[in-house]
Amino acid sequence: MNTNLTTISRSQPSYSTAFEQALSPEVIRSRVPAVYAPGAHERMSRAYTFISTERVLDALGQAGFLPVEARQTVSRAVSPLHARHLFRLRRRLETVQLREAVPELWFLNSHDGTSAYQLRVGLYRAVCTNGLVVSAGTFPVWRIAHRGEVLDDVVRAALEISERFTVLATAVERMERTMLSEGERLGFATEAYALRFPQDRHVAMEPGQLLVPRRVEDVGNDLWRTFNVVQEAVIRGGLVRRSAAGRLGRTRRITAIREDVRLNAGLWDLALARAA
Repeated sequence: MNTNLTTISRSQPSYSTAFEQALSPEVIRSRVPAVYAPGAHERMSRAYTFISTERVLDALGQAGFLPVEARQTVSRAVSPLHARHLFRLRRRLETVQLREAVPELWFLNSHDGTSAYQLRVGLYRAVCTNGLVVSAGTFPVWRIAHRGEVLDDVVRAALEISERFTVLATAVERMERTMLSEGERLGFATEAYALRFPQDRHVAMEPGQLLVPRRVEDVGNDLWRTFNVVQEAVIRGGLVRRSAAGRLGRTRRITAIREDVRLNAGLWDLALARAA
């Protein structure tokens, strides 16, 4: 591992930067035009009740949740006003204190029938600016159909989820206390590799590449840091990998919202199963 330390940079973000100003309406409009959609996709039936994401964000803001990150699916086949979109939100006044992470609420929606309102528990890790989403097996995922005036239901779900942030903190502390042998760390990386490349039938890269830290803060053999190193490698990509044709390339960054959630949730399950 020491041979890789020369490539590790010291990250600039810190825990204190996690509570910087929320996204402005101008930034939200430029990143997620679906927030301001005037109505649902034309194919939706009369049973579908359209409530703009702008109204949902306003209601969540009044309940103390501020949007800090936003993105939406980009596809020629999907209207930008109706595409699936994701917001990460934090409480204006957070009472749960973690050493280097901040609890988050992940909110997903679309206006074309491909997604109900979804609310999930997430984490923001300051040292690498990574967003982590927790699996449905650990915390309930609230799914609210677009049926009727459900704005109050969405806010109520957000508040109930945030009340479980202390349980999330306990899970992180368990991972921080859990020490792994090199064999156990490699086993975790191997399972993570299979999660990322489930159809891989050839030796494209060594799973151990997922264990190379990208900053000095991540050097260590506890489960929390191992999990975060692997998560960053899986989601951000950039690792050398050989294609089926034998050509060298680099793993791609995960940008699709559905795949991001799937991989993050799966990695959380793998990590929590090893927590002492």
